[in-house]
Amino acid sequence: MNEIIALENVSIAFGPEVIYDRLSFSVVDGEFLCILGPSGCGKSTLLRVVGDLLGVDTGSVMVAGAPAAESWQEIAYVFQSPRLLPWRNAEENVILGQQLRFGSKRSRADMREKAAALLDLVGLGRDTHKSPAMLSGGERQRVSIARALAVDPRIVLMDEPFSALDVHTRRRMRTEIIEIWKKTGKTIVFVTHEIDEALELGDRIVVLSAKPTRMLETVEIKTARPRNPNSAELQAARSRLKHLLGVTDGEAIAS
Repeated sequence: MNEIIALENVSIAFGPEVIYDRLSFSVVDGEFLCILGPSGCGKSTLLRVVGDLLGVDTGSVMVAGAPAAESWQEIAYVFQSPRLLPWRNAEENVILGQQLRFGSKRSRADMREKAAALLDLVGLGRDTHKSPAMLSGGERQRVSIARALAVDPRIVLMDEPFSALDVHTRRRMRTEIIEIWKKTGKTIVFVTHEIDEALELGDRIVVLSAKPTRMLETVEIKTARPRNPNSAELQAARSRLKHLLGVTDGEAIAS
């Protein structure tokens, strides 16, 4: 299995506060990796490190075989908020990502064709003309996923992208992102604060400690998808994750 992301002994401090303490883990090309940890441990910050939006004090960050600073073109982001421009319709928002990444290297016609194909992939093929105000929260997040895929990344970094949605929409979006992942073959690194979300989505779950943050354990989930949350394997994995995070029954990890 080929590593596409590798962090080795990464340490970062903001003044006297140590954020990461010799943090090391890797991501395999094409896998769906979830990052789980307590509130304030730096889960979202970790995506900035992988994308070279934040430098490290010590250690190394390699992406697609090169230092992170040289690999930004391999990466796209999906944030907690869709961050769509309200005066652009769905198609134009997807085109925007391509304009920012490629400039004049990709023709307008090719950008439009790519946007239309990806909006169809995420279930919005009939809604390309709609403005963000005309779309539901889940639909807006689908546009942001299409925008990320439109720049042809090898890696998609997702920062709690479904946390602002209602429970039913969240569940539907989890099913849909797995289908999108299967169809595109992208590597997905998905930050979450929900144990059950990580269990449903991840091939592996990287469990982080409280600050100063280090990796506690990597939990592998081999259960075939779609997953039954009440299966023996997932029940055992859930118990392990709760133990690692110090969560008792009835408690949840703070976001």
